[in-house]
Amino acid sequence: MTRSRPLLTLAILLAACWTGSLRAQTVAVQELARLSTDSRYSLRGMGLVIGLPGTGDSGKEPAMARPLAKILEASGNPVPDLEELAKTRSVALVMVTCEIPRGGAQVNDSLDVTVSTLGTSQSLLGGQLFMTPMQGPLQGSPVFAWADGPIAVLDPGTPTTARVSGGAKIARALVPPTPKSHFTLVVEGQYRGFGSTSQIATAINDEYFATPAAEGMRIAKALDDRTIAVDIPQGEQADPAPFIAGIMSTPIAVELLRLPAQVICDVRRGTISFTGDVRVSPVAVSSNGISIVSTMPAPVPTPADPLVRQTSWMGLSTEDPASPRGTRLQELLAAFDQLNVPPDERIAIIEQIHAQGQLHARLIIK
Repeated sequence: MTRSRPLLTLAILLAACWTGSLRAQTVAVQELARLSTDSRYSLRGMGLVIGLPGTGDSGKEPAMARPLAKILEASGNPVPDLEELAKTRSVALVMVTCEIPRGGAQVNDSLDVTVSTLGTSQSLLGGQLFMTPMQGPLQGSPVFAWADGPIAVLDPGTPTTARVSGGAKIARALVPPTPKSHFTLVVEGQYRGFGSTSQIATAINDEYFATPAAEGMRIAKALDDRTIAVDIPQGEQADPAPFIAGIMSTPIAVELLRLPAQVICDVRRGTISFTGDVRVSPVAVSSNGISIVSTMPAPVPTPADPLVRQTSWMGLSTEDPASPRGTRLQELLAAFDQLNVPPDERIAIIEQIHAQGQLHARLIIK
């Protein structure tokens, strides 16, 4: 086996199959689905970044000069002629956006904002976002938040986009309405399927049917491959929050969802998730100094060819080398965890395994 970087070498000995029974995994409904009213949306605003070291827009650009002149006038320093700002290079016109998380936001919550240049500014490094009103996505929306604060450029290669950590202060509550008599659950895209919605509805009904208040009621019904309608019993409608919380915490046995095997890699967040029983067949790949070699069956050490243990080496083997199914993906991910493999390298390795046809699942890169 070739080791291109000994301290980061990962040798995966993949025999054919994990013969032990797959341990039942149980999750809550809220890990698979959300309320239909519980969605993400964005606020936006147009503002100015000030204090730039000569990297801002040209003062000859009216789009930047006009709002700057209004700010100066509001501060008691009116500018009678925009030509007076012609030599300004310390200010940049920017678009400011803020993502409201699921569940909404309450007054005085602080959220991150993203800032992007709209003019000729070449860099926002060292700047400060001036107080900017944040409105909803529709024209005429009221001001829901105010954003300001020091600019942090996350990627030196793209200094025209930056972040203000906790820069938006919510001024008007943004919360979804509380359901009264019924609500709809929407299954997350990676879990969609008629098997998923029918099983979730069945689990909710079984869980509620066992309570004294059930009185034989079936409250959940699968409508299609993504949505489930849930009726709130009349006795719960005066105070539906505890009832909804109970529904969202209903345990679901994942193996009963009959999900297709798929692996979802989120490049931006550096996360890897999967559904179904994902298997990896024997394969040999290398990525950025990390080598993965699989053999079937696992090698037997001999005096002439001993099996050397290293802290950066992990072996995964099974008890039935005659079975063709391969080992489970979670064993590979566990090895990544033990060796502290960075997220981008994990995703690169999984992409290589998939390209060779040895990852038995649909691969989704987002």
